[in-house]
Amino acid sequence: MHISWNLVADIGGTNARFAAYLADQPEVLYEFHHAVNEYPQFDQVLGVLTAEIEEMCGWRCPPEQVCFAVACPVDNEVIRFTNSHWAFSRDQLMSTLNCSNVMLINDFEALARGVTELGSDDVRQIGGGAPRTDKPKVILGAGTGLGVAALVPHNDGYQVIDSEGGHADFAPVGDLQVDVLRYLRRSHSRVSLERLLSGAGLLNIYAALSHIHDHQSALTMPSEVVEQALEDNQSIAAQTLDVFCEVIGSTAGNLALTYGARGGIYVAGGIVPRFADYFIGSQFRTYFESKGRFVAYLEPIPTYLVTHANLGLLGATKHIAIQRSD
Repeated sequence: MHISWNLVADIGGTNARFAAYLADQPEVLYEFHHAVNEYPQFDQVLGVLTAEIEEMCGWRCPPEQVCFAVACPVDNEVIRFTNSHWAFSRDQLMSTLNCSNVMLINDFEALARGVTELGSDDVRQIGGGAPRTDKPKVILGAGTGLGVAALVPHNDGYQVIDSEGGHADFAPVGDLQVDVLRYLRRSHSRVSLERLLSGAGLLNIYAALSHIHDHQSALTMPSEVVEQALEDNQSIAAQTLDVFCEVIGSTAGNLALTYGARGGIYVAGGIVPRFADYFIGSQFRTYFESKGRFVAYLEPIPTYLVTHANLGLLGATKHIAIQRSD
């Protein structure tokens, strides 16, 4: 008997999350998670995934539709990930999966699609009032890299605007951030937002502050910085999280002004949820609103921390549903 099933993925620089589901039951996902660094080649993880699906689900036929959300531009013949060693072509993917209906979208397009499916239990609001349904929404998120996308109202739905906004220039606010920028320019002639708002960015900020305060830089993993910050609010690690929250706040405010995003700003990604309470109690919202003459413009705009665990998979599933309905 032929089984009609779909395959979706959310693939970043560190983690590759896949889900399989029956085409008529998109709410029931069989999930498979893999670490990128465990597989030298992308087709290796696909081989393991195919065996896992057959073992767990019993599905031996190829998927009917595939949507992979990937952390890089998708308009090239060869898909090369910005922050990992993986690369593949669309033809290679279709051949390996034996499926001709393969869709590739930017990972933050998937997150943006997923935002439209969130309920009140999937977010924590940080300031502002009610969202304007007739205005754009913005989503940004720090993980292995920094991603940015927007949802612009269009007809009865939204048009997704994907971007590479994470690679825009870092604009420091205040003397300490200027000092951090000066330190980072020793290693990078141009300092993008991603150099601060990412896993590696946490370590960059930590190294800069350690140098500024003549403190030995002892931590080597982003998780160590977060752990120490939560244990000791007087540590360099805690100051690192403070700067991180301030920078993501000012960046979110800039995006709100750029897009006129009175529909709300959504902070997602793998990093911030690890210190959710700290983030909510930080200066994030103060730096979001601190835009001189435009404070009054920003004050009503709601900002949200997304707590949904697999927003990218949710968005990729939504993308397939949209394509089927068109």
